Amino acid sequence: MFKDLFSLDGRVALVTGGSRGIGKMIASGFLAQGAARVYITARKAGPCEATAKELTAAYDGECIALPIDISTNAGCELLASEIIKREPKIDILVNNAGAAWGADFDEFPESGWDKVMNLNVKSLFFLTKALHKPLRAAASAERPAKVINIASIDGIFVNPMETYSYAASKAAVIHLTRRMATKLIKEHINVTAIAPGAFASEMNRAARDHGDVLSKRIPAGRIGTDEDIAGLAIFLAARSGDYVVGNAIAIDGGVVYASAGLEIAG
Repeated sequence: MFKDLFSLDGRVALVTGGSRGIGKMIASGFLAQGAARVYITARKAGPCEATAKELTAAYDGECIALPIDISTNAGCELLASEIIKREPKIDILVNNAGAAWGADFDEFPESGWDKVMNLNVKSLFFLTKALHKPLRAAASAERPAKVINIASIDGIFVNPMETYSYAASKAAVIHLTRRMATKLIKEHINVTAIAPGAFASEMNRAARDHGDVLSKRIPAGRIGTDEDIAGLAIFLAARSGDYVVGNAIAIDGGVVYASAGLEIAG
């Protein structure tokens, strides 16, 4: 009954923003659990291809780079077409690519809204829509396909940092996850979200460069590790997560639900 509960043996996944940070952590975890092929995408070809080569060498499965900018609908369509050329079915889509912007309230520019909302919310929706057919082809009642959206605890609680569009975008991702789940579960496609706190990444430089200081503000006493974020993504992607639908799970060492919340989110 419980054999292979967390196995991803033979599955095909796409992780956007997979060349570094949380995306790379998740791609690594999928390959470690037996995924056959994990496609990763990023704007910059060099880092994307380097990560794919590194992960292919480290695991039995293959990591394949598709360096495409998905900040526009055209980019989403291009990525989807490249996937569909290679794969009739896709078992797992992780919408991880994202952007942030910080500025004082009185100085916050329109460009800081457009860039963040377009990538974090609009592209997430349109890429999932463009990959609807191969997701549906992989899905069954016995083994649902999975869409995992990467939100943030900034979409759940108020971070005192002035990242207005980022916080709004991540709250939107959490609610969009519920709305998409309501539609797609009827086709055996499970949509869920992960809301990370402090993980070392280019986007969260405070966690990357000052993790020891930040750890003092986290109830668990540390920032998140690769294994923490990969473990949750694996849980949702594998048989273990087949009955989790529409939920947004905070993974933050207790910041949102075990403290008053401090300036630490990523």
